[in-house]
Amino acid sequence: MNRIDRRFAELQNQGRKALIPFITAGDPAPQYTVSFMHALVEAGADVIELGVPFSDPMADGPVIQKACERALVHGVRLSHLFEMVSEFRRQDSETPVVLMGYLNPIERIGLEAFADQAAAAGVDGVLTVDMPPEEAEAFGPVLKAHGLASIFLVAPTTSRARAATICAHGEGYLYYVSLKGVTGSATLNADDVASHLAPLREMTQLPLCVGFGIRDGASAAEVGKVADGVIVGSALVSRIADNLDTPERIVGELTSVLGEMRRALDAMRPA
Repeated sequence: MNRIDRRFAELQNQGRKALIPFITAGDPAPQYTVSFMHALVEAGADVIELGVPFSDPMADGPVIQKACERALVHGVRLSHLFEMVSEFRRQDSETPVVLMGYLNPIERIGLEAFADQAAAAGVDGVLTVDMPPEEAEAFGPVLKAHGLASIFLVAPTTSRARAATICAHGEGYLYYVSLKGVTGSATLNADDVASHLAPLREMTQLPLCVGFGIRDGASAAEVGKVADGVIVGSALVSRIADNLDTPERIVGELTSVLGEMRRALDAMRPA
């Protein structure tokens, strides 16, 4: 049982929902990332998704695409993410960290080397957006041998048969994409989310966490009614983009957004 499994077990025992923020490593510059991570934990993050900058983030909308561009200007690579996580671990040995990105950067250094360095740094899980579960039979065992969870996406358009394959390969939690389209899309319907999560619960006991369209406390609470956790990315990354000229304000902006969501989710706890 790694940190992700322990955290979700704790949350279940407490009757709480997971709050999982996403930021792109190195945005707006590498020296800020670790302080942002600690600030997110202080604001109530249960797991942190750390985006791996990539030149062609095809599943992401303009907000996160631009975040990748800002990080890549500074030459941020996987090796820098390992250093960031290692630095984060000097003060925080408990909060799970998931690397989220694309297959190409991993293939460049080699899967075995990637898994070894990620585990040594203190990474807990890996979500590779363009790694279909049908092709993960070599990928998953290497990660598992290093104590890393293989986390997968499930979309509204995913067939039942393919969802079953994803559930069979998935670890840690399932990331349910609540909307068709890219990150940062606008319209979220909790009833529709609930109807898609119901068959997944028949296939797996993994926690079901929902991302795309979580913008504030109200939307987090609405999704929290039907999911085990909510994932927020663009709402945070957009605050970084809005304060590029005043980076000293970013921590306050991030904690304000995430803190509102934390309070909304905790208000749902049974008495």
